[in-house]
Amino acid sequence: MLDTSTGRALRLALLASCAFAAPVFAQDLTGSVADSTNTRTLAGAEVRIVELGRVTEAGRDGSFRFGDIPPGTYTVVVRYVGAVSETRRVTLPQTGTATEHFALAASEGAGADNDILVVGLAANQASALSQKRSADGVESVLSRDAIGQNPDQNVAEALRRVPGVSIQDDQGEGRFVVLRGLAPALNAVSINGARIPSPESDNRALALDTVPSELVQSIEVKKTLTPDMDGDTIGGSIEIKTTSAFDRKKDLFSVSLEGSRNDLRDKWSPKGSVDFSKLLTPDFGISGGFSYYRRRFGTDGVEASDWGATARGIAYPEEVDYRAYDVVRTRIATALSVDWRPSDTTTLYARGILNSFRDDELRSRLRFTFSPAPTSGDAGSTTFTSGAGSANRVRVRREMKDRSEIQNVYSVTAGGETRTDLWTLTYSGSYSYSEEQEPNRQDTIFDRRFQYGASQLGVTLNRLDTQVPEYSTSNPTLFANGSDPLSKIETTDGLSTDEEYAARLDVAREIPLSAGTLEFKVGAKGRFRQKGYDLDFNSYDAVSSGSLPTLAGLSRSIGDKGFVDQDPAVDPLLARGWFNANRGRLVRNAGDSDLDSLSASYGVDEDIYAGYGQARFDNGTVRAVGGVRVEHTRNAMRGNSLDTDTVVATPVNVRRSYTNWLPSLNLRFAPMSKVVLRGAVTRSLSRPNISDLAPRFSYNENDGEGEFGNPDLRPYKSWNFDAAAEWYFVSNALAEVTFFHKEVSDFIFDSRINDYNYNGVIIDEATLPQNGDTAKVTGVEMNLQASLSFLPAPFDGLLVGGNYTYVDTRADLATDAGLVRRLTLPGSSKHIWNASIGYEKGPLQIRASGTYRGRYLDEVSAGGDGDVYVDHRLLFDIGAKLRIVKGVQVTADFINIGNEPFDRYYTGTGAGGGRLAQHEEYGWTGKFGVKVTL
Repeated sequence: MLDTSTGRALRLALLASCAFAAPVFAQDLTGSVADSTNTRTLAGAEVRIVELGRVTEAGRDGSFRFGDIPPGTYTVVVRYVGAVSETRRVTLPQTGTATEHFALAASEGAGADNDILVVGLAANQASALSQKRSADGVESVLSRDAIGQNPDQNVAEALRRVPGVSIQDDQGEGRFVVLRGLAPALNAVSINGARIPSPESDNRALALDTVPSELVQSIEVKKTLTPDMDGDTIGGSIEIKTTSAFDRKKDLFSVSLEGSRNDLRDKWSPKGSVDFSKLLTPDFGISGGFSYYRRRFGTDGVEASDWGATARGIAYPEEVDYRAYDVVRTRIATALSVDWRPSDTTTLYARGILNSFRDDELRSRLRFTFSPAPTSGDAGSTTFTSGAGSANRVRVRREMKDRSEIQNVYSVTAGGETRTDLWTLTYSGSYSYSEEQEPNRQDTIFDRRFQYGASQLGVTLNRLDTQVPEYSTSNPTLFANGSDPLSKIETTDGLSTDEEYAARLDVAREIPLSAGTLEFKVGAKGRFRQKGYDLDFNSYDAVSSGSLPTLAGLSRSIGDKGFVDQDPAVDPLLARGWFNANRGRLVRNAGDSDLDSLSASYGVDEDIYAGYGQARFDNGTVRAVGGVRVEHTRNAMRGNSLDTDTVVATPVNVRRSYTNWLPSLNLRFAPMSKVVLRGAVTRSLSRPNISDLAPRFSYNENDGEGEFGNPDLRPYKSWNFDAAAEWYFVSNALAEVTFFHKEVSDFIFDSRINDYNYNGVIIDEATLPQNGDTAKVTGVEMNLQASLSFLPAPFDGLLVGGNYTYVDTRADLATDAGLVRRLTLPGSSKHIWNASIGYEKGPLQIRASGTYRGRYLDEVSAGGDGDVYVDHRLLFDIGAKLRIVKGVQVTADFINIGNEPFDRYYTGTGAGGGRLAQHEEYGWTGKFGVKVTL
């Protein structure tokens, strides 16, 4: 007789072999799902074998597969939002594989157009809702054409239509995504499965304005995580997919040409794109595209700081800036995908995308700095008069920033999937690279100090209780005579690089049950990242012979750009020409130059090793996905410590590592065909900005601002809870509500310290990233999307949509006084909504939309006074498309119709709350184009 331990081992081995052995006569059922014209694959379509309780979803190429099915006859049901469900009896033979192809027609009331599931507003909505309905977790989907249906200028602006999403702008263009009130750095962005590093030196988050919408097939915003996903996101995961030849059943070639005009600068901008998809054989295809956009526009802005009040209660700022920007942004992007099915069991792919973004900017700035207290004033105006002594100066600086930023982002991914019996093997490798160059930037600064006697000047700031204060002077001739002396010329050459290699392997085993399917999955992934920044900064503030010029010889007129008369303004061409001609006799300020260059440069390595185990059960009604992921992180950080007296740099190297265990469980319950209930509990983390980890100190002498790194920062860690109810109440319609709650520990905030002495360098405003204690995020998302095709004509062409998100964030922060402040998380808006109404009938499409983002905390003052908030913003857009003939469409879009500004304001200053920090206006933009599709 076998001993007890040996017998137990044999019994376990027998059970395992029975569980993982395929039945001798089990067969496979494969097939595909497309629209009735056999043009578009219907990704996300639900395919169900009724008798076995087994369910799967069509992939992005429309294909589906069931393994290990006993021979016999079964009922197969295929469902897709906006389409008529199809039921078919299918017989599996004793040997071989059964293949079934389904072509779904549009549901009744959707119209007689056979293309209703292929192109247009309704098709986009049906595709997005189908993929959402079939998802394992809580997510939102934007399909290819939906990204371009609204007058959005890039991927970031398209994402603001998603529930729970708001956008942080730069010069009126959407750049960074805020998800559920959490900062952009807390969200993960991938393209074709590869995590994309940021080209910017001070950011982990990728600015999505670098990705043109024309090259994107779909965007999935996953708000809950499964163990097989990267665990470093608290807000959510944004997955961008470019086109694949297998996404369509027919070849595609499309050309778009467009011109746009910005009314603030009255400039026209060209845009064009090419998109193609070609199946060379049924099992081999290529697809790709090219996009070019050269946008010329402007921004007018005003900023104020250091607010205070006199003993008589007269409010005033010590510094006011008037700014006028002239900007040219050039975006060039290309993408290419190759897809191959070498056999019935294996699919291989290779995808690449390249984005180049160039930002040429001229910024004219007029800056007032007031040393004396106001001599007179009231609630709306304040007057300063210069006098004797340095404490009574009125200082005026006229500056020109002439710079170009060039960002290059590219990513290459290759991988595949192999299915053998009930085993599935997926594998991929990727390389992503980002860089930002700032070559040959020049800042030219003229600095004039008005005091007493012949140089006495009075300056009155009017309308200080508004967002656009104006100035007037007691002696306009003296003020604008151009005798301002050249103070300094600064040149900057900066290079930020960020690259990541990654490889992953996943193995899954499906186990058919009497009712449903159980799948076990394990996998491993490695990510290896290097980010660095090198700065070459030079400041010239004297000449070896002769004298420095005055503004009169290097000036131009710009009129009332920047809200006020800035003339005489610095001419960028004359200033650069003078610098190049006189560089040999300019004296470099070695102390300031070396301090800025050496202290800002850094390098950080980040290696992540991950593994997971996951189980997935699905019987069509109940689906559960759970398991645990482990991620081990290693950091090596390099920077410099400087002696400010000798400007000698001492290298600083810091190493650390940590491990995080990340369990998760996602539940999906579909008690009836039109209702889906979801629940999830997940654990996740977000690593600090890489530049914040570096032992560095970045100082801008011109602005008096400094930034410190903090190698001791800990990653955010969060428990996340989600509950959602989805009701697909009519064909191509959805009403949903989602509740979410997050318990975040070690949240990171930027603490602002005024008048900080760093080794003898006085910094007007220094920021230091620090860990807080705990933060709580609680909210609700409500969403309605509906095609009203059930209404009588002509109203059956209406589409309505809207969503609202309420987010309540609370964080505890220790102040300098040892007290605890309770505040909202930076970047978190309490109220977010967007609404749209569209009409699609025959050749005409019209869509109008509005998006609202509530105010949010932007900067936290260490002492609790002078926090900065970004004010709420409401944008209105409208767009129309008209099909002239089949395949030819003309378009017209109008963006920011009401010229909504961007506003920041201080709270709790010496002059009270609600005081101006920043106000910018961008004007509205009109776009007109034509699109030809073959």
